[in-house]
Amino acid sequence: MTVARTYLDHNASVPLSAEARAAMTAALDAGGNPSSVHAEGRAARGIIEAAREQVARLVNAKPSEVVFTSGATEANSWVMGGGWQAICVAGIEHDSVLAPARESGAKVIDLPVHATGVVDVAGSADQIAQAAPGTGRTLVSLMLANNETGVIQPVAEAAARAHEHGAVLHVDAVQAPGRIAVDFAALGADLLALSAHKMGGPRGVGALIIRDGTVLPAFVKGGGQERRRRGGTENVAGIAGFGAAAAAIARDKDVAERLAKLRTRLEDGVRRTTPGAVIVGADAERLANTSCIALPGKAAETLVIKLDLAGVAVSAGAACSSGKVGASHVLEAMGMPAEITRSAIRVSLGPHTSETDIAAFLAVWEKIAGDAALAA
Repeated sequence: MTVARTYLDHNASVPLSAEARAAMTAALDAGGNPSSVHAEGRAARGIIEAAREQVARLVNAKPSEVVFTSGATEANSWVMGGGWQAICVAGIEHDSVLAPARESGAKVIDLPVHATGVVDVAGSADQIAQAAPGTGRTLVSLMLANNETGVIQPVAEAAARAHEHGAVLHVDAVQAPGRIAVDFAALGADLLALSAHKMGGPRGVGALIIRDGTVLPAFVKGGGQERRRRGGTENVAGIAGFGAAAAAIARDKDVAERLAKLRTRLEDGVRRTTPGAVIVGADAERLANTSCIALPGKAAETLVIKLDLAGVAVSAGAACSSGKVGASHVLEAMGMPAEITRSAIRVSLGPHTSETDIAAFLAVWEKIAGDAALAA
């Protein structure tokens, strides 16, 4: 018998939206190379530029500032490899920021994190000042919202601190679109990474927003595409889907409020069923769709597997790290004890999550969370 599925892992990937699917299907018929000057090439170019405007509009950037990439991991890696003298970064960042930063050859300066999961920007001022010689070759990287806890970070404050000392501010904004407003101009960021599949677009396409005047070496040389910043023929269908997904979530103004109510119901049910459970980041401002739930004494991997077998998809940490067994580096950076870092799962809601989905999760949670067979 097939088990009915409840998908609650939207921070890993949001299912392809109908708008994105339609735009991609239509774009597949554009047979020309978008760099060609003939009619077929101009048609393909028109699809890309329309999508560029849609993505720019979503985050209040200029279309000229949008550079399409294969995803946010590429965008983050591109930024980290920008030839910086120093990179200031907190331990809560995604591995796509932390790993290339550590391998960049720059001096990496760890920024402090409060127990709530919020980076201590005020307490980082001296570190940023000492790292930034005023040359503009120091980078401060701060995500807009954490992928595991949903905790929202003080990016505008970090941008002001960075600019005060001549540093550049990069933002991994992957988890934010469609959940909170993203305003590139108001944030004061110089660089901002996006991923299409986190907002209902296709996998394998993203963007780096580069503020006019920001100096960043080209990522791929050899072609004139993307204003000579990323050579290679563009993924026309993927970009079309990205643009359509961006336009769709920009129109949906009520999703965050609806998800907040569902998350409250979910977390109230967890607390009622398992009073010992810990909602990580509950005292901080969070994305409305994200719950990081730790159940001391229970292994996160085991909880995920039990839920999956019962038809509920959640995760333990970032999807790209889900194959490894170990503690969450995000929760470790927050100073959480091992019994929390090794037992936390992430439940993330999406635009089509319903009350039925929440009820399904709680029914399974009640059954397995107290299961004596679950080993820590």
